[in-house]
Amino acid sequence: MPEVRKKETTSTDIVTIRVALGPGTSRDIEIAADASLYKLAEAINRAFDFGFDHAFGFYSKLTGNYFDSPVKFELFADMGEPTEGARSVKKTSVAEAYAKDKAKLLFMFDYGDEWLFKTERLGIGPKLAKTKYPRVVKSEGKAPEQYPRWEE
Repeated sequence: MPEVRKKETTSTDIVTIRVALGPGTSRDIEIAADASLYKLAEAINRAFDFGFDHAFGFYSKLTGNYFDSPVKFELFADMGEPTEGARSVKKTSVAEAYAKDKAKLLFMFDYGDEWLFKTERLGIGPKLAKTKYPRVVKSEGKAPEQYPRWEE
């Protein structure tokens, strides 16, 4: 009997998100389309060498008061303390939040320091065999220190 080989499949389930932290500092991250926004937040922090130690949210309003965003996803919703209209970051997939190419969301990390990352879906493509996701596929500029030392 011939050996049965498992066919490698290439489904279109990887989303590429560009994450910009000011001019000249960005990371392009590939992540599974069915991964949660929580997993994307982890990947963003890792890509910029930040700790993952604060609450965060994703907001459709890129400028001004992001709390007024018509579409928002917040960790607070998962903690039982949702703000009005906020949806879960743990139950919302990347594909759902970034439904179309060029879809943009503001990722706000740490409500005290307010690290503001502008994110944009660049595209969707096939998952590569033997590749671990999420992964950074392009890096531009040096990431700032999350907790810079203050001069005394």
